This record gives sequence, structure tokens and C-alpha cells, in this order.
Amino acid sequence: MIDKLETTGVHMTIDEDLEKYARKKIGQLDRYVPRRARKSLHAEVRLKEGRAKDKKHCTCEVTLHLPQETLNTSESTINMYAAIDIVETKLKIQLKKYKDQHANPKFYRRLATRIRRPA
Repeated sequence: MIDKLETTGVHMTIDEDLEKYARKKIGQLDRYVPRRARKSLHAEVRLKEGRAKDKKHCTCEVTLHLPQETLNTSESTINMYAAIDIVETKLKIQLKKYKDQHANPKFYRRLATRIRRPA
């Protein structure tokens, strides 16, 4: 679980169930972050509620602060729980790309030599 996770509500009050759901979904994203970057991982979750022409929409914005990058994602839907789910999926994709870019090249070299070595 992500230790530093801040949840704030804009133009709304966050009930306990919604905060617990956001903490569960976004908090589990640390498994997609490299181990050496997990200590400095910081997440900010902003939940907004608004109206436009008699339509209610809920927005979930998540900012992940990583050692070399900052990842931002937002989604607007009718349901706040659905917005959190979609943002989680988007962040998984971004974190996989981050992990590929900042992976340890020595690990891959060791792995390649084990595969090439005859038994």
C-alpha cells in the first residue's frame, strides 16, 4: 500500500466509504512501481463534483509523484466509483511504461545470460 496518500474533496464532502474505496484502489498501485522507488512514492487524489446544464458529473484526478517523473490522470463520469476505477486502469498503464523506462539494465543482462547458457 502507498504510505503517503492524500484524499481531498472539491465542492463535496467525502464520506468514509468513498475514501476507503479510493485508498484501496489507488493504494494497490505500488506493486507496479519499482521497489527502489516505492519509498518516495506520493499520491494525491482529488475528487470533484460539478454540474453542467442539469447534468451531474464527478471527476477523479490522481497525481503520482515518482523519483524521476510525475504522473497525472483524470476522468469524469456520472458515478464517482466508476471514475476511480477508470483512473486506476489508466495509471496501471502509465506505471508499466514508467517501469520499462526506468528498469535496471543489469537485471536484464543477467536474465539473458541465464537463458543463453546451455544446460
